[in-house]
Amino acid sequence: MIHDLLNFKRISRSNWQQLHRTKPLLLTLNELESLRSLNDKIDLNDVKDIYLPLINLIKIYKKASDDLSFSKSLFLQDDIYQHPFIIGVSGSVAVGKSTTSRLLQLLLSRSHPDARVELVTTDGFLYPNQQLVEKGILNRKGFPESYDMPKLLNFLDAIKTNGTASIPIYSHEIYDIVPDQLQTIEAPDFLIVEGINVFQNPQNEHLYMTDYFDFSIYIDASVEHIESWYLERFSKLLTIAEKDPNNYYHRFTQLPHNEVLDIARDTWKTINLVNLQDYIEPSRNRADVILHKSANHKIDEIYLKK
Repeated sequence: MIHDLLNFKRISRSNWQQLHRTKPLLLTLNELESLRSLNDKIDLNDVKDIYLPLINLIKIYKKASDDLSFSKSLFLQDDIYQHPFIIGVSGSVAVGKSTTSRLLQLLLSRSHPDARVELVTTDGFLYPNQQLVEKGILNRKGFPESYDMPKLLNFLDAIKTNGTASIPIYSHEIYDIVPDQLQTIEAPDFLIVEGINVFQNPQNEHLYMTDYFDFSIYIDASVEHIESWYLERFSKLLTIAEKDPNNYYHRFTQLPHNEVLDIARDTWKTINLVNLQDYIEPSRNRADVILHKSANHKIDEIYLKK
């Protein structure tokens, strides 16, 4: 149980699962497996117990947002413009943000068949590795200063205002921004923004990314569990990269296994853990909903902002 969340209502899994309307699941087991991240664990019961109630809650927030937008247009005697509904998803490295984001994208698409539901990750707003080297912060990749926050905020503003924008593409295989490639987001009804930094304040600025969010989710778990999941994922990435010399992780496959594990543990301790404790977890209270995971990746508690 989380003890330092004063402005949140704790809801047990058993109570939360009763908050969805009775209806068939919106996806198959094969579809769910295709969405699952490398080391994550999730089944159809998790979809039914956790994510269907969450979709219902998002619908409530969406209706409230639409009603407010309509009323403001009347008040201003302005044209009625339906703004995209933007959802932020944050949490530590290896905690399962990508699985949650992709699952939300599919469920929202199925529950709103006429809506365009897009997903972006803030990895695309990391400075390219060469720029990180020039800035002397390659070892701080993933920390707040390694992101082009003005570009990220300009992207959110463009989506909220005009509905269309393009962003860089990040590849985990090459561990860098893909040169000369862009992802274009065009007039989404829903936009899911996933990343470790989505609740953080850009340095020396007064505008938060959360100012653009209509709903936000934080995936939480104990540090010990996240470290274990990170090391599991690292080992699986090595297996994938073993026969691909172009893969960033291939270089580690040439080293003794125990030496590689030492590198992974050191990376967790000196980079990912520091980032989690200093920057990611302190932003947790900005979420509307916190999904807390137990040791087996199961969501056991939900915290809803009062």
